[in-house]
Amino acid sequence: MRIHTRTLEQTARALAFVAAAILTPLVVGGCSSKAAVPEPPRNALVAHPQSTSQVDAEVYSGDVHARFESQLGFRVNGKIKSRLVDVGDHVDEGQVLAELDPLDLKLQVASANATLSSARANRDLAQSEYDRYRAMLDKHFISQTQFDTVSNTLKATQAQVQQAQAALAVAQNQAEYTTLRADHAGLITAINAEAGQVVSAGLSIATLARDGASEVEIAVPENRIASFQAGTPVAIESWAETGKQLPGHVREISPEADRVTRTYRVRVSFEDSNLAPRLGQTARVYFATNSAAQWLVPLSALYEQAGKPAVWIVDAKTRQVRLAPVTVNAYREQGVTLSGGIGAQDWIVTAGVHKLREGQAIAPVDSLNRTISL
Repeated sequence: MRIHTRTLEQTARALAFVAAAILTPLVVGGCSSKAAVPEPPRNALVAHPQSTSQVDAEVYSGDVHARFESQLGFRVNGKIKSRLVDVGDHVDEGQVLAELDPLDLKLQVASANATLSSARANRDLAQSEYDRYRAMLDKHFISQTQFDTVSNTLKATQAQVQQAQAALAVAQNQAEYTTLRADHAGLITAINAEAGQVVSAGLSIATLARDGASEVEIAVPENRIASFQAGTPVAIESWAETGKQLPGHVREISPEADRVTRTYRVRVSFEDSNLAPRLGQTARVYFATNSAAQWLVPLSALYEQAGKPAVWIVDAKTRQVRLAPVTVNAYREQGVTLSGGIGAQDWIVTAGVHKLREGQAIAPVDSLNRTISL
């Protein structure tokens, strides 16, 4: 029994040795394959460089308006029968916007027609009297005084016909004024009356922003208005599309300050109206004070390569970084101003630049740690 037990122990040890010999390469192989997994992209804070012309510029906020806006209203009094447009509708020139109840004005036209018929009858009677008295005057049956009286009566009746014709034309025009039409193609931006409402002549029923040029209206304080001139180039940025600047120029400067705010109204036009923001949107207008091509970046974005300054630029397609040499112009409280090597559309790494290497792929995020789609 002792010999048999010893034989079993030796056999177990041999099997354990063989198993260890088989498993060891598998474990080593597994460890080596895990080490071969590529490193995941590192999160990196990125941003566009900011133009120093924007930083140094005078900035004014305003609203986008159509260059031409019309307050449309009826030319006669009446009760609105129907309103055919709503706010936001685009209308064509001549399109009907609203209608008044035409009953009263139709009665005025009928009355003017009756007056004209009566005037014509009186004129015809006076004309026959004139012809008869003329024949009698030629035969010396009446005096010149009697003939002059009939002649003046004819002239008066002729004048009455002309007066009645003018009154009829006015009544007919007023009957046509019961239809409110758009005088130009454009966008309805406001409605000030509803069907069933009694309105007076000239009351604004709708506001029409004409198609075409758009502008930004800003308010400039008294102590700065002297430096503004018509035609001055500006950069316009919509609040809804921060970072996208559009070229424009000052078109109009009000000659008189507002009595309440004591500011001057300045109108700034877009160079390309097709790119202008929607009406009513908020926009910033930048008046540049420095025309030099310089860029402002955070100080943390600056990297040193061989003793020279550089920044990491992210490739929008591959998301790999590369070093771009730059020239430092000045250090400011907001950051450092650079020139050369970068542009407005470049994405640069603004933090952790010393942990990057050439060609490394990153995961770009913004200041709130949100992923950015380059």
